Amino acid sequence: MKNVQQIQFNDDIYNTIRHNIKKYRKERGLTSAQLAEMVNLSHDFMRQIESDKVGYNFSVETFYKISVALNTSLDKLVEK
Repeated sequence: MKNVQQIQFNDDIYNTIRHNIKKYRKERGLTSAQLAEMVNLSHDFMRQIESDKVGYNFSVETFYKISVALNTSLDKLVEK
């Protein structure tokens, strides 16, 4: 049987996603408050998602909803 390699996540992937959410939000001319409303989140929580100072605080479901609201694929949000 082959050894299965485990994928390890670190802060880097979350920081990449945070950066890309903010980038695509700005490209679409949206404020963080507008995006928060589109995905049914509080403005404070959306600001935390985009903040580099906050840890892993968003779910896959939230990540997906944001990608839909931004009309951006999940792949684009994880690209470096």
